[in-house]
Amino acid sequence: MNTKRKLGSMTPSDWVIYIVIGLISAVCLLPFIYVLSISFTDPATYKPFAFYIFPKKWSLESYRYILSTSSFVNSLRSTVFITVVGTVFNLIVTLSFAYGLTKTYVPGYRVIHTMVIITLFFSAGTIPTFLVVRNLHLLNSLWALIFSALTSAWDIVVVRSFFMSIPPAMEESARIDGCTDLGVFFRIILPLSMPVIATFTLFFAVRHWNTYFNALIYISDTRKWTLQLMVKQLVIDSDASGIGSMATSGNDAAPPQETMRMASVVLSMLPIMCVYPFLQKHFAKGVMLGSVKG
Repeated sequence: MNTKRKLGSMTPSDWVIYIVIGLISAVCLLPFIYVLSISFTDPATYKPFAFYIFPKKWSLESYRYILSTSSFVNSLRSTVFITVVGTVFNLIVTLSFAYGLTKTYVPGYRVIHTMVIITLFFSAGTIPTFLVVRNLHLLNSLWALIFSALTSAWDIVVVRSFFMSIPPAMEESARIDGCTDLGVFFRIILPLSMPVIATFTLFFAVRHWNTYFNALIYISDTRKWTLQLMVKQLVIDSDASGIGSMATSGNDAAPPQETMRMASVVLSMLPIMCVYPFLQKHFAKGVMLGSVKG
């Protein structure tokens, strides 16, 4: 009854809004449906330039073939490494830096705070960063992708604002009980900051997982390419011969290039899509608390 009443009380403008939203949703979803459909299509039944909503014959051949290639395994290993290690380093640097900036009595606070704010508006640029990485002898090293993106001014400002929203009385009571600065940070601040930690964990993980430009300019060894560079070679450069030539399954015939491209796109998105729903609920709470109360 409630549903019927709601439908009956809708005005023509409401119907127009719902129809427009439905059309926009369909336009956004159709490319994903097409990618999934092509990736699961049996290579024997695949027809080039044909639009599939559902595969005529389901098959995992393209996925099996890509997962059996050394190029994909190497790129996946590199991406997982920089995502896991890079996210840990990002959290350590950002959380500790932001907490230090909440202490206005620290010598040099104004200078450091001003330098952080300036980088919100001005950055050194690609060439100076490249020169720093080169002089540190990090070219063709996965550590270049981690150290060149340890944190940003925006990350520090948001996390600092969240820390400043925590009542100072909690820190004072902990110090009265004998806690040191590190004890306060680990026992009081971090446990109360789980929403912002969860939010930035996903931010950092997605940032590293989708690393493309830094990998393009710092990594020239194809054995250390990230997953996004490998997908770019398949999808944009239209070169599936490289991945096919390095297949470990010897005499197996390679699937059509289009099905391999779509399967590689799905594999590159799948891990983040699986993690995102579990941390999505922390987004608004973590970021909004840090930005509004600061």
